[in-house]
Amino acid sequence: MLRPPAFLRSLSARLLVLTAFFVMLGEVLIFAPSVARYRIDYLEDRIAAAHLAILAVETAPGRTVDQARANELLAHVGARGVMLHKPDGMNLMIDSDMPPTVDATFDLRRMTPFGAIRDALAALVRADDRVLRVLQASPRDPAVLVELLLQERPLRESMQEFGRRLLGFSIVLSLLAAALVFVSLHLLLVRPMRRITASMMAFRADPENAASVIQPGSRSDEIGMAERELAVMQETVRQALRQRARLAALGTAVTKVNHDLRNILSTARLQSDSLAASDAPEVQRAMPRLLEAIDRAVELCARTLTYTRGDAPTLRLSRFTVADLVADVGRALERHPAAAPTAMAAAAVTAGIAAGPAKPAGAGVALRSEVPPDLAITADRDQFFRALLNLCTNAVEAGAQTVSVAAWLKEDGEMRGAVEILVADDGPGLPPKARENLFRPFAGSARPGGTGLGLAIAREVLRAHGGDIALLESTGRGTVFRLSLPPRMPR
Repeated sequence: MLRPPAFLRSLSARLLVLTAFFVMLGEVLIFAPSVARYRIDYLEDRIAAAHLAILAVETAPGRTVDQARANELLAHVGARGVMLHKPDGMNLMIDSDMPPTVDATFDLRRMTPFGAIRDALAALVRADDRVLRVLQASPRDPAVLVELLLQERPLRESMQEFGRRLLGFSIVLSLLAAALVFVSLHLLLVRPMRRITASMMAFRADPENAASVIQPGSRSDEIGMAERELAVMQETVRQALRQRARLAALGTAVTKVNHDLRNILSTARLQSDSLAASDAPEVQRAMPRLLEAIDRAVELCARTLTYTRGDAPTLRLSRFTVADLVADVGRALERHPAAAPTAMAAAAVTAGIAAGPAKPAGAGVALRSEVPPDLAITADRDQFFRALLNLCTNAVEAGAQTVSVAAWLKEDGEMRGAVEILVADDGPGLPPKARENLFRPFAGSARPGGTGLGLAIAREVLRAHGGDIALLESTGRGTVFRLSLPPRMPR
């Protein structure tokens, strides 16, 4: 493909060429009516001159002139013959010694604008020298009709000369207009755009350098708005990069601390297991709380370490039923310390909508399943189990006594084949701070001392599957989350 010349690759040169082109195009569009108007004026001037010539005949003795005087008058008019028709029926005529044969007749009284343009363009392209018969009312006396015979060649040459003058004027006008428009656009548009582009290139080369952030001007138009928005965006990106670098360093430090802390906690767990064999009443009373604290610390280290790695979860896809997955979540929820405040009670996993009411506090947590037994999905079972367990665990730790899981398959609409899962609880709802920082790690926890990693990990798992998780409702009567999976898994 041919590339444009170097001087046409810049925006300024293109603006200059396009401006000149469109001005010339405008002149071409007005050329035809201008030439048509010139032709009519030419003929009307001859009509006026012919009327004056006839007046000379009318004042002559006998209203006749010799042939020499007639030829002189016709030469002054630029015609081959002139005839004057008065309202009283009197006709006066000046004719050459050899009257020509008429080739075309034009009645200017019945001339339309489009007809005038057509006749003018036809006269420009012809090469012969026709004899024209022109009729028009006299400009001095509209009641008098003047008939004129003239050669077309002088008219055509005059029209061509007018066209050349108009073309020269159009070229000068187009160049002048193009220069003015070019200077205006260069000052108002091109130069600011070059400044914005240079700032973007400098920012791309060194985004952490504050000097690469554009300094917006005082303009209030679109360019000024673009400069201000670019400055805000660059500063936001620069701060985000700084925070990312700090978080990366912090993540590395947390990973190292977590590794050492897990080793320390493992040693503490071994020693606690040894103490658990003691028959001392004081030890027996303190051991459950001690073991629970150590297990929660180990779990926190593991979850923090997993999240700070920052890698997207690797999916091992398989086909399984959602009901079986929910049953496994219920069994895992049984072992959660918060599921039974007084004693480790079994979590009730019931199938169908007709599940029993929630159990009272202290009697364990009821996991109510409303999932069709034949509803199957293709996903990473372990990762999905982890996401669903995180949601249920968060509900239990927030004080819920009943957690309900419902699921269905969409059978119509654009998302036909998609699966939606609702996880609802009867807890006290999320506090305002938790809603504002939802899905943000270390900021979106609903309980004191929480990390907020459960929802962040759940969202990461759902998005790795091509779906998402959203908060539908959170009031004093409970909280509802929706998990959605697309009809087809992303490759």
